[in-house]
Amino acid sequence: MEENKEKEKKTVNFNIIKNDPTDGHKGFGVGVLNLENVSPVFVDVQEKTAFVDIGAMHARSQVERGIKFLKTKEEVPNGKPYWLVWVTIERKESGPFYYGVTACELTVDRSIRRGYKSFPEHVNKMDKSLKGHIMVEHMDESSKAVLADFLKNHDRGIWDRSSDKLKQDLGAE
Repeated sequence: MEENKEKEKKTVNFNIIKNDPTDGHKGFGVGVLNLENVSPVFVDVQEKTAFVDIGAMHARSQVERGIKFLKTKEEVPNGKPYWLVWVTIERKESGPFYYGVTACELTVDRSIRRGYKSFPEHVNKMDKSLKGHIMVEHMDESSKAVLADFLKNHDRGIWDRSSDKLKQDLGAE
């Protein structure tokens, strides 16, 4: 029983798009930003791991918690590097696919409780992901491989239905 609970804790799924909240009508709720189909994926550059942390939607992820973010990387010279990747899933007739994938960098130095991230960049990249952009070309090759493996292993069908651009930009095809 304890083993099942441990397994459940480690399994974090992506948010899959739900029904249209407006149900086709053009009234209340139209034009409202729907974040149900976007998930924040962290890539730990040094550990070569990736994980979903929904807390990042409000800058409250495990990585960000307790850290004061400064405006320049130079102010945090010993920061541990991460990529925060906004992954948007949409649905087409054949099933769900990775629609938008955009990466932003951040660094964290736990010893001084400081870090670096550009808040405007993070908001803009989330918006770009929601609009279907693929923006991962600026990531290091190792992190791209980690992200590609993570996305493939999450659900091979979603990966297979995704764009060739995503697969090429991540160096996976």
